[in-house]
Amino acid sequence: MARRRDPSASVKIIDVAAAAGVAPMTVSRVLNSPGHVSAATAARVREAIERLGYVPNLIAGGLSSRRSRMIAAIVPTIANAMFSDPVQAFTDVMNQAGYHVLLGLSGYGGGDAERDLIRAVLARRPDALLLTGATHPPGVARLLRDAGVPVVEIWDAAASPTDMLVGFDHAEVGAAVADFFLDRGHTSFAVVGADDTRGGARRQGFFDTIARRGGKLVAECILPAPNTIADGRVALRTILPKLGPRTALLAGSDLVAFGIITEARMQGIAVPERLAVCGFGDFELCRQSEPPITSVGVDGTAMGRLAAESLLARLSGRPAPSRVLVPFHILPRATT
Repeated sequence: MARRRDPSASVKIIDVAAAAGVAPMTVSRVLNSPGHVSAATAARVREAIERLGYVPNLIAGGLSSRRSRMIAAIVPTIANAMFSDPVQAFTDVMNQAGYHVLLGLSGYGGGDAERDLIRAVLARRPDALLLTGATHPPGVARLLRDAGVPVVEIWDAAASPTDMLVGFDHAEVGAAVADFFLDRGHTSFAVVGADDTRGGARRQGFFDTIARRGGKLVAECILPAPNTIADGRVALRTILPKLGPRTALLAGSDLVAFGIITEARMQGIAVPERLAVCGFGDFELCRQSEPPITSVGVDGTAMGRLAAESLLARLSGRPAPSRVLVPFHILPRATT
């Protein structure tokens, strides 16, 4: 008769192996390198894990193999698709490769809060990090260097990333929107945006192109990040006295653009005849609004997938590009 296992004792990997009829090494492979185990065997091992309630000791495993199978992803927020889409795609690819993603939200304050979060995450000994942006508070570069793990930064196009980068040039986005408006005959411009680094780069690209081509900036409203629909409504009321008979406006996000369009309707301002508006992010909100709002779309899903593939290459000892740029597109709709 088989010996009954003491239910008060913790389940060990040898218990799972016995229940699944495989060697302990096979259980380890299912947990750490599922691609190296047949689908049928992996299913049998996972069924045994579920039935026995086995929880692997990842800390002990990490000490012996120097791999935690954990990847830390730090983004400002997941409240909108600009960041949630890349994170979801990144997580899906990493999970398929046998890694788990630990998500941290840094907010928009930067400084000590972001540095402290990165330090706390590194204390958990992740195998790699995904960070948002290529500009970080003082001291972060040393933390990352001392950790000695692969790092991929998304959403920026810095010439010299910390390690690897998958992103786009925010200044080029602003310049492209300015050219888009100027090519349609606009000469008077306004901006409503956030006070974060990436929003500032888009504004600067917008300003520089307007100045180079002889346009005039008539109004600017900078809002604390993150922005809301209500912020867009308040911003339009603030800058309304400065707007001329025909103004083209760059909004820092689609939420702000939606608020501006809503307030314009309440104020009786004709869109796009008097006020043309372009947002940023290509949210479903803007695609389905009335009128549909022109926006700049970035393939966040591709960005997350490429970031994961870069990390996986490095983790497996293969070379990975230090800088990958994803395209952006202006999507003209009824507000321009």
